[in-house]
Amino acid sequence: MTFGFAPASAAASTSAASANRLLEPAEWAAAGIPLLRNPREVVSGLHARHHPQPATAVIAVLDPDERLRASASFVRRPAPADGWMFRNVLLAQLRRVIPHDLRRRTPVRTAVLLYCREGDARWTEEDGAWMWGLRDACTLHGLRCGAYITLTRDGWQVLGEGRGGRRPHSGSAPEPFDTSEAPPPLPRTGGAASEILRRAAAAR
Repeated sequence: MTFGFAPASAAASTSAASANRLLEPAEWAAAGIPLLRNPREVVSGLHARHHPQPATAVIAVLDPDERLRASASFVRRPAPADGWMFRNVLLAQLRRVIPHDLRRRTPVRTAVLLYCREGDARWTEEDGAWMWGLRDACTLHGLRCGAYITLTRDGWQVLGEGRGGRRPHSGSAPEPFDTSEAPPPLPRTGGAASEILRRAAAAR
C-alpha cells in the first residue's frame, strides 16, 4: 500500500462524490451496523419474494428475531447516484409498507437494503450513495440501520462485513416461495378500516 497526494482529477472526483452524499466502506464499517445472524437466509428470502433484476432495490424491515415484517422493491431510475435522492426514495417506500417507530426511545426494527446491479462485487460510489441513503432513511423513520447487500453476477455480498455467497446471483431463477413464512398483515388504522369498524358497531 502506498500513500501520497491524489492527482487533481481524483481530488475533483472525491469532492463531487462528497457533494452527492455517500459513505466509504471504512465509514460504513465504523458505523456499528448490526450483523445479520443468517445473511444467506435473508438474501434467499428476499430474492424469492422479489426476484430482483439489475437496477432493482429491495428494502426490507426485520423484527428483533430477524423475521421479515415488510418489504418493497423498486427499479432505480437512470440518474447520477445521489445519497439524498436515494434517501427520499427509500423513505417513501418505508412509509408505504410499515408504520414509523419515531416514538420509541431506541429503534426496535431494522431495515436492510438489497441492491441488484451490474458489475462485480467491489464497492462503487453508487453503493456508497445507497449506504448514505439507507442510514439517513432509517434515522428519519425510527429504524435501526441494517446491512447493505449487493447482488451481482458474482453472487451476493454484505458490504463492510466480507460475508457473501455465489447463490443467489443477479441471474438466478426465482426459488419457490414458502408462503408459511410470510409475515402477518399489519393492522390497518384510519380511513377505510375506521369506517368498517364504525359500521360494525352501528349494526349491533
